Amino acid sequence: MSGSGRAAAATRREPAPAVPVTGRRESSLRRLRGRARRAWDRPLTAYYLILGSSFLITLLGLVMVYSASIIRALQLSLPGSYFFRKQLLAAALGAILLLVASRMPIKLHRALAYPMLAGAVTLMVLVQVPGIGVAVNGNQNWIEFGIFQLQPSEFGKLALVLWGADLLARKQDKRLLNQWKHMLVPLVPVAFMVLGLIMLGGDMGTAIILTAILFGLLWLAGAPTRLFAGVLAVALVVGAVLIRTSPNRMSRLQCIGASELGGPTDPCWQAVHGIYALASGGLFGSGLGASVEKWGQLPEAHTDFIFAIAGEELGLAGTLSVLGLFAALGYAGIRVAGRTEDPFVRYAAGGVTTWIMAQAVINMGAVLGLLPIAGVPLPLFSYGGSALLPTMFAVGLLIAFARDEPAARAALARQRAHGRKRTAGRGSGTDRASRSWNTMRRRVRTRPSGER
Repeated sequence: MSGSGRAAAATRREPAPAVPVTGRRESSLRRLRGRARRAWDRPLTAYYLILGSSFLITLLGLVMVYSASIIRALQLSLPGSYFFRKQLLAAALGAILLLVASRMPIKLHRALAYPMLAGAVTLMVLVQVPGIGVAVNGNQNWIEFGIFQLQPSEFGKLALVLWGADLLARKQDKRLLNQWKHMLVPLVPVAFMVLGLIMLGGDMGTAIILTAILFGLLWLAGAPTRLFAGVLAVALVVGAVLIRTSPNRMSRLQCIGASELGGPTDPCWQAVHGIYALASGGLFGSGLGASVEKWGQLPEAHTDFIFAIAGEELGLAGTLSVLGLFAALGYAGIRVAGRTEDPFVRYAAGGVTTWIMAQAVINMGAVLGLLPIAGVPLPLFSYGGSALLPTMFAVGLLIAFARDEPAARAALARQRAHGRKRTAGRGSGTDRASRSWNTMRRRVRTRPSGER
């Protein structure tokens, strides 16, 4: 073999240089990030996130309501599934509202804004009428209809979002939002009127959520920093006065971070037992239905503190799953609000996202001992039809807005066209097979005996 041949053979026998492990990992991470980015940028990502996360939160909430409410129902001499059946009925009605809201055109949503606000304000006024309004846990914010109770302030959240979004959108179309008086009037006075009606009943938690919705709308409208800070300062001063003048609210504020009990009459009883429930859950929980705190130690186990029972029975894995679902829902809402060119859709989607996320943070923060107990349910999760129905309608709004994006409409149209082609293909194949079978039947001679 010549020298050049030996050199070529040696070159062929030399192994290829090894790729460093770190380099392979970095390339894998880059590919993974690229795939994730492409998945997030798809037109229907927000649509599927809203639909899937809201469905899973509601489904998991039904399971936890059944588990957390059995003992309370038996203590009241009721069937163990009493609260679950009422929540299941509310979820079924809410699913109908969600479907209706997701199919309604945006113009109809805007047309409903003023009637919905007028109806909610009327009901909140009726709450304060003796003989009509009902007090629950010291707050008179309910109207009783037989075995059902309605909390009009929950519908006031939805009404404020729709009305505020329609108002700001019309003013933006007329280029009036660059003037502070048009940005504040009549949005802020009407919002304060609704807040006043709620505070007459003593429901500070719902008032905080409405305040968050108001600030969310002002922020989306581009309120100047000094104007935003001025409204925030007024709200903080009013809130401080209301808390200072109420011993009940002061005791709730003092329970932040509490971890020890002084006795059964301790005002921090509920907050501390919520921490006990979370602490005893561990990584994967004690098992569905195996909670100890729901046996009378933890008040409102199936309503305001259902997140604590979820932590006790499902553990850290369950609570992180709930947090992840709410994070997905919030991200999708922000994406819908940020990508639309319709001002009404931007304000309404931002208002709904602010409402659900603020309420979730306040509820979970109270259970974790990081915030005072505000008495607000965990959206789509806690027991209560009055809170579930308007929230599911609001989720239907987000679904309608996500479907209305131009790219999403085009993607859905392609999916429907593809589905029709597949159906037509299956149908044509069946027709061809039927015609072939009939032709074969005609070709077969029939014997006198009737046999073939």
